[in-house]
Parts: sequence; structure tokens; C-alpha cells
Amino acid sequence: QVLLTESGGGSVQAGGSLRLSCTASRSIFGLNAVGWYRQAPGKQRELVAQTRISGRLNYADSVKGRFTISRDNAKNTVFLQMNDLKPEDTAVYYCNAEFLQDEYWGQGTQVTVSG
Repeated sequence: QVLLTESGGGSVQAGGSLRLSCTASRSIFGLNAVGWYRQAPGKQRELVAQTRISGRLNYADSVKGRFTISRDNAKNTVFLQMNDLKPEDTAVYYCNAEFLQDEYWGQGTQVTVSG
């Protein structure tokens, strides 16, 4: 079992920045993958950014060059730095972890970009 707690969402104008945090209830060092998904109203949930145990980083094409995923293993925390935000980035952002054969989700945090 992995509990994920997100924070850092909010409202910002286009061109602004936000940083999301996701803290896990166990060491993230042994997780197969940890990352961020988002879901906008009326749309399917989509991968935003992910870091895998191999070291590979995956980003959605729409956020490359603007978003950066990073991790602090000592604090069991993964971050998503979001710069140059656009109205189309508006969504609920979910932290996701893959551990053994299971997948875990946080409760989600709202990001709203106006302008």
C-alpha cells in the first residue's frame, strides 16, 4: 500500500508558474515509477510527467520544455515544476505510483490557469 498526498495546486494567470508536490507514505526509491497525470473536464486522464526506476523521464509532448519532474528520495517526495502555464493546462493533477503489480493514486489537486 502506498498513500500519496499532493499539494501545491491553485489558480494562476497564463504565463505563471506553480510547483506541485507529492509525498509518499513509503520510500519512493523502490517504486517502479512515480509521476503526474491530469484530467480536464470532459477529457480522459493523461500522463503529464513520470520518472521510472530506470532513471528514464517521460513527458507529454504538450508540456516538454515547460514542466520539470524531480524527486527528493530522502523526503519521499516528487515535484512537478510547471512554468509558462497555459489555459489548456487547467485540470485536476493526480500523483501516481507504480509498485510491484499495483498502481496508486493521490486525491488530486486542482490547477486553474486563466487568461
